[in-house]
Formats: sequence, C-alpha cells, structure tokens
Amino acid sequence: MSTSEMELLLQQIDMDLKQAMRDKNEVAKLTLRSVKTALTEARTSGAGPLLDHAQVLAVVQKEAKRRRDAAEEYQRIGEQQRADAELAEMQVLAKYLPQQLDEAAIEPVAQRVIAQVGATSPKQLGAVMSAVMAEIGGQADGKLVSQVVRRLLSSGAK
Repeated sequence: MSTSEMELLLQQIDMDLKQAMRDKNEVAKLTLRSVKTALTEARTSGAGPLLDHAQVLAVVQKEAKRRRDAAEEYQRIGEQQRADAELAEMQVLAKYLPQQLDEAAIEPVAQRVIAQVGATSPKQLGAVMSAVMAEIGGQADGKLVSQVVRRLLSSGAK
C-alpha cells in the first residue's frame, strides 16, 4: 500500500475526530483519540517517524481487537452495559478496517493452504495459520481463521 493511502487514512481519522467533537459524540471522540495515541506510540516505539499503510491498519486492528475481547469478557461476567460500550467503540473503528471475511470466504483459502502445506492433522495448525494469515492479511480475525483451520484439519484427520 502506498504512503498516500496511509496519509488519506490518517486524514480521515483526523477529520472524523473533529466532526465527533463538533457533534459532541463522546464515543467516537474518545475512541479516535485513543487510536491517535496508539498511532503516536507506534511511531515513537521504533517504527520510524512515518508508519506505512499496513502499520496504521495493524494499529487500528489491534485497538478493535482489544475492544472486542473486552466486550466478550464483560459479557462473560454479566456486565452488558460495559460490553455494549466496548462494542460501540469497536463499531467506530470498523469504519477504518478492510471488509472482514466470514467463514465461507475463509474456508477456500484455508483448504488451498492446507493442500499446499500438505497438512493432515491439527498438529500442523501453526504452519497453516501463518500461511493463511499472510494471504488474507487483516481481512479476518485470527480467532475466526483459527476456528476454520482447526475444523478443517480435524475433519481431514478422521
């Protein structure tokens, strides 16, 4: 991805933050400020003065995943209001992420990689996962990919 795409994404985040402040949208404002802070930390942690598009997307994905995991944990302990707040923040971040693949879209990629790697059992999950994740990039959550790959490897091993 090019530097201009990264710049456009950063500009979009800045514009959306300003609009959230004008609209007094606290959820969007706090979420976007949090992302900007995470981006600044990524820049200062040795990634260099400029992040490329993939690095910016990785930071946004990490922030979305953090919120998704927190929402799951809050739901698990019965704190639905807090879970809903985390999910609302995740929805703000979803706007900046690529369209996420579902199981039906992941399965053919996983099957092809399993065939290429020659995997026949769940013991080879690591090799298959790294190849699948490299191919689909940030278009799917690793947890979902892992579920699909585990299912395919388990059914193939029987």
